[in-house]
Amino acid sequence: MQGKFISHELFADLKPINVFHTEYPQVTVPNATEKYADKHVLFRKKFNAGGDLFKAVLKITADDYFKLYINGEFVTQGPPPSYPQAYYYMELPVGKFLKSGENVIAVHTLYQGLINRVWVSGDNRESLWAELVVDGEVILATDESWKCKISSAYEPMAIVGYDTQYMELFDSCSEDVGFEKENFDDSKWQNAKIKKYNDYNLIKSPIKPLEIYEVEPKTIRKTENGYFCDFGQEAIGYLVVTAKGKKSDEIIIRQGEELNDDGSVRFDLRSNCRYEEKWILSGGEDTLDQFDYKGFRFAELIVPETAEIISVKFRIRHYPFKQKAVYKSINADFNNIIKLCVNTIKYGTQEIIPDCPTREKGSYLGDFCISGRAQALLTGDTTFLKKTILDFCRTSFICKGLMSVATSSFMQEIADYGLIFPSLVLWTYKFDGDIDFLKSVEPTLKGMCEYFASFDRGDGLIEKLYGQWNLVDWPANLRDGYDFPLTKPISDGVHNALNALWIGFLKAMNEIEGICRNEKVAETDEVIRSFYKAFYNDETGLFCDSESKTHSAVHSNIFPLLFGIYGKDEELKKRLVKMIYDKKLNSMGVYMAYFALAALVENGERDKAIELTLDKNAWLNMIKEGATTTFEAWGKEQKWNTSLFHPWAVAPLIVFNESGIKVY
Repeated sequence: MQGKFISHELFADLKPINVFHTEYPQVTVPNATEKYADKHVLFRKKFNAGGDLFKAVLKITADDYFKLYINGEFVTQGPPPSYPQAYYYMELPVGKFLKSGENVIAVHTLYQGLINRVWVSGDNRESLWAELVVDGEVILATDESWKCKISSAYEPMAIVGYDTQYMELFDSCSEDVGFEKENFDDSKWQNAKIKKYNDYNLIKSPIKPLEIYEVEPKTIRKTENGYFCDFGQEAIGYLVVTAKGKKSDEIIIRQGEELNDDGSVRFDLRSNCRYEEKWILSGGEDTLDQFDYKGFRFAELIVPETAEIISVKFRIRHYPFKQKAVYKSINADFNNIIKLCVNTIKYGTQEIIPDCPTREKGSYLGDFCISGRAQALLTGDTTFLKKTILDFCRTSFICKGLMSVATSSFMQEIADYGLIFPSLVLWTYKFDGDIDFLKSVEPTLKGMCEYFASFDRGDGLIEKLYGQWNLVDWPANLRDGYDFPLTKPISDGVHNALNALWIGFLKAMNEIEGICRNEKVAETDEVIRSFYKAFYNDETGLFCDSESKTHSAVHSNIFPLLFGIYGKDEELKKRLVKMIYDKKLNSMGVYMAYFALAALVENGERDKAIELTLDKNAWLNMIKEGATTTFEAWGKEQKWNTSLFHPWAVAPLIVFNESGIKVY
């Protein structure tokens, strides 16, 4: 590589902080300090170009994130979040932005510095790396001749979500505004420094850059204090506003997923995000340039009398999307549910599929086992699915059982999620038949098997996973009274959901090993006998939550149906189906609803699955409450911090897809 990792002098000599550790016992990692946090670092370089520029390719990455401009034009942004030992760079065709002679490349980077689920940040690794190749030769590479500056146009406001992001104050009076333009004067900027501690191992990002485009409001109206905008659909991105006013005029920007009773924008979101930001005008015609994204539908601008709004647009970002999947129904309600779920995947898929684009912005394994399948089915393409599977495999350097959140500095371990991972990998193979990919992942899966087997209490059942906790379902009030103390980390004793998932894990692993022509990892018959002994209640004919056999939640009977734990007992199978059907989906969370519907469809009960899907208390209730993307729960009030944009609730896209592939 000719390019060097360069940095602003503030960061150039900082030694990386190790932010990686298992969740339990808890480890305190130094969080961002005011000195290093939320730094917008700008880079510029003038260079000459010639030759066959049409074929020019730029390789580029940054830590944490960048927005790229060439000759004043916006090109793209990235990279996908990743770990230093496998750090993604993007390879971009940029010929259409170049010209013979002098060119200018400008890169706006952000080092956020927070320990959260968004990026691997809070680790002192602010940097930029790039190489421009023309006619097979590197004509431009990052080095100390690049100019750089910490931008004065951005100031941090409140931190929202779970230390997820800073609200922004954008100052159009800053001398850095327009830094991307060709004629911008950077003569007073300092030269970049080569990063002293460089531990990156670069790998090419396998996924495409985001699609980024602007839409106008469906409704815009003048209010007593400014303007109200409704874009008609919740999406992910940021506002682009053009305004004119007096120098130092201040515009308040509020965004939200829903409206208050009086029709104003609810910018204090249910999901612990207060979307209120500021914009300072320069006295001329200004354009708001926000950096970080938000999930919203509505916007409100509080504008002083001395200022006027010229235009308002929503700059939407999402992964390229072209639907190929087919869903057949003449039922209008069913079609509306499918549309709701499709929009959720279309607008929700970013460089990752975040569990929600507001509160966490994190790539959760359990969520992705649903949303990732849906994205692949909708598009007919497993590229994104495989990329994320590898992201989670790479977490094995922290814990062999895998972390529950990938490509971030927030450490969380939920055993349920690791246990369903082999089934996702197996499903991916059955979808595209890529045996080489399956074989490349198999060693990680084998390591997971060894990890979970180490908690075997002697009869095949697992317990005392002291390093992890168990979700079962979420939120907790939708666990149907599940009778086992789900402490963090998990308490002593065996319980149903964990061990049913363990059986599903072993069955999937045995099938994978068979495909790879390896020996089975275990004989499941003994584990199933132990499961029956521990949890089956002869009086009720159902499985119980714990060995006390005092309660049977629907959750304790969904997985036995899904994984065929009932064996050849057709009467038990009927009882399991009946319990799910009688309990309805609102006895569980939207997460568990996927497994319930999958269990019904896999056992020949598609009609019952459709009937449950069309229940007025499930997805139709979301639509009744104004959803344009799926909620985290069946209704806004079912959870204390409900996300109104949560892709784990798209089960109908998988279980009712006409592709013919198994739903689980």
